Amino acid sequence: MTVHLVNPSDLSFGLSVITPRWLYVIAAATPREFGDPVIVDETIEHFDPARVQPGDVVGIGVHTLNALRGYKVGQMARQAGARVIFGGVHASLYPEEAVELGGALGVVKGDGDLVWADVLADCANGGPRQVYEGGRIEPEDFKPARWDLMPRDKYMWASVQTVRGCPKHCSFCSVWRTDGQRPRQRAADAVLQEIVELRRMGFRFIALADDNFYPVTLEDLELAARRNDTSRLRELEAIRQERFELMARLAELPSDLVFMTQITMEAADDPEFLEAMRKAHIKGALVGVESVTPEGLKSVYKNFNSSGDELVRRLRRFREHKVYILGSFIFGLPTDRPETFDLTAEIAQRAGVVFAQFIPLTPLPGTIDFQHWEEELENRGEKIAGIPMSRYWLIPQGLRPKMYTPHPVMSAAEVRERTQGVWDRFYKLSYVWERAKIARSLRNRLAFVLISKLYRQMYANTGISTDSARTNRARRWTRWIGRPLRLLFQARPMPELQVPGRGV
Repeated sequence: MTVHLVNPSDLSFGLSVITPRWLYVIAAATPREFGDPVIVDETIEHFDPARVQPGDVVGIGVHTLNALRGYKVGQMARQAGARVIFGGVHASLYPEEAVELGGALGVVKGDGDLVWADVLADCANGGPRQVYEGGRIEPEDFKPARWDLMPRDKYMWASVQTVRGCPKHCSFCSVWRTDGQRPRQRAADAVLQEIVELRRMGFRFIALADDNFYPVTLEDLELAARRNDTSRLRELEAIRQERFELMARLAELPSDLVFMTQITMEAADDPEFLEAMRKAHIKGALVGVESVTPEGLKSVYKNFNSSGDELVRRLRRFREHKVYILGSFIFGLPTDRPETFDLTAEIAQRAGVVFAQFIPLTPLPGTIDFQHWEEELENRGEKIAGIPMSRYWLIPQGLRPKMYTPHPVMSAAEVRERTQGVWDRFYKLSYVWERAKIARSLRNRLAFVLISKLYRQMYANTGISTDSARTNRARRWTRWIGRPLRLLFQARPMPELQVPGRGV
């Protein structure tokens, strides 16, 4: 019985920016008696059902936007005689879909780190149960990834997780509902062991693939203190202290390492935390700006963010500590107006945002936005190709609407065109070259320009708001420039590197 693990994708570029961490974590969760899993990341190469033998196990992890491809892979594997198991956020929310449409014999809901061994044992003994409850495991049970199974020449960045869960409750995000609002932090030793393993292999760019690297804000501490909630205050202080301990350990690693993480805007008001990030080689952070207007922020339950000039000031504080921002913006909010697009592009430039992504509003299952949207659709009965609009991820890619929520003042075509216009403006060559000044050498500035263009091609031109012609051009361009560009992210392997403070 061979175990196959598949990360589905409609688009295959021949290489990928960041390792899909779950593949290598579930590989680590595979007991050794079943051998090394066969890993297929479809962003690199498509799944080949001819490699599957009757009785094999094929594990497929899906989120909403790759679910339809995942179901196709599941059907192919099932036809080849495999026992098909689904997991991931979307399968946890809709286990019946994986069974009905993906050929699944079993579905893992929640974390798979521990329960995966039970799934395989059941498969070896006659067949899996239909549903396994993985739950939310404690951080000491998080599995370190099997990086020895990773093709080293296919990824630009590696990934390591330090915490699961996010205490926020943004309306467009499902993380706090699926991973919980209690931060579950891994011990620093476990995190550093993985990072050292990756640096030994020659990886020096590593994404800290966390739901929120800044789980305790200064405001959280002040609120607990004002309420005289000493128990809660001690709990928050302990979580915060663990963050600082981790960053102090990261600071002891080789100086050529570059980390990027995901963080909330509130960190801008915490200079001590930002300075610790700088010393820890955390040079980039994705910040969910979402909207540049107060009305837009209110509509997505993100009042802790800022707008206008105050937004510019807060984002620039990150840059003052040499933490460079990838800003994430949402277009298509009901509060957006035609002038919002130009204002967003202007603020992103003024704030010194180094990279940016401009994403059409998409109601994702498990979110508050989706719940409200689904309720609104109930009485309308809208369908495309016989599929209810409320299950849009099952609609063939070419038939999906460009926007799922009608806008009060703009058509879907206008929102799409204006969104593309902001991408084009932000990644205009002259603007990219100006931002490239953060790099010290001419070589690194040229690399920054190429990376910016690659990012734009891979994300702006392959999203749901773009057409197939743009997607095909992006795929060709990425294949052409991506492979030599990947070499800029690599470093000389350091096989003798030890974990700081442990001597192992």
